[in-house]
Parts: sequence; structure tokens; C-alpha cells
Amino acid sequence: MDGAIIKAIGFKILLYGGAGLVLFWTFNAVKLVIGARGINPLVKQFFDHIASGRIDAAYRLTTKTYKQHVNRQDFLKFLGSLQLNKYRNLKSGRPKIEDNKIMLTLSLKSEDKTMELPLEFSFVKIDKEWRINRISKASK
Repeated sequence: MDGAIIKAIGFKILLYGGAGLVLFWTFNAVKLVIGARGINPLVKQFFDHIASGRIDAAYRLTTKTYKQHVNRQDFLKFLGSLQLNKYRNLKSGRPKIEDNKIMLTLSLKSEDKTMELPLEFSFVKIDKEWRINRISKASK
């Protein structure tokens, strides 16, 4: 009889623990999705500006901090070094939240899928608007 009670209690603890884990995972997933809302349109806008030659408009999507470290000329050199005209497809990775920043790795792929360029972006929310805080080539 004692074994049956222990078995029933153990099953309930396991059940509650599993439910708690699912609830925790769901809460964090919802928090990430809600927190990252608005980043995909910003990324699309950024690359649309670059594709249409409006580099200054793309540069304006960055933060003041980014502009203090990367002037317009360096931004142009960086974009030129990426050779973005070789790439047509954009694949977004899973965002990570760190200290009110969202880190995201984007992979640009050539049309024939033979070349891939991973870029790391960091986003910061300023006055309810997302801005690009850092852009760099990702190390593979």
C-alpha cells in the first residue's frame, strides 16, 4: 500500500514538473516573439534601402551609438566589402535577447545557393522603435 501511495505521489510530481516546464517554455517563447516584433520589417527595410541605392536611408536605421563608432564612409566600405549584389535570399536565425538587446544572425544566400554570407545584427529599442546597433560578419 505504501508503494502505491509513493508511486501516485511520484507520478503527480512528475506531471506537475512537466506542466511547469511546458508553461515556462511557452512563457519564454511568447516573450521572445512579442519582444522581437518589428525587427523583421526593419531588416527588410534596411536591405530594401541598400538594394535601391538609398544608403543614407539605411544608415539612418542605425543607432546613434553605431554612428559614433562607424561613420558613413566606413559604413559604405563595409557594405562594399560584403558584395551584397551576389545574394538574393535572406534567412533569419533565432533571435536571442541579451540586456534589452536582440541579437540575430541573418544568412544571405546566393540565388544558386552555393554561397552564403552570415551577418550578425544587434537591435536596440529606442522610443518604441527598433534600431540597428551593430552589424558584423558572423564567424562560421
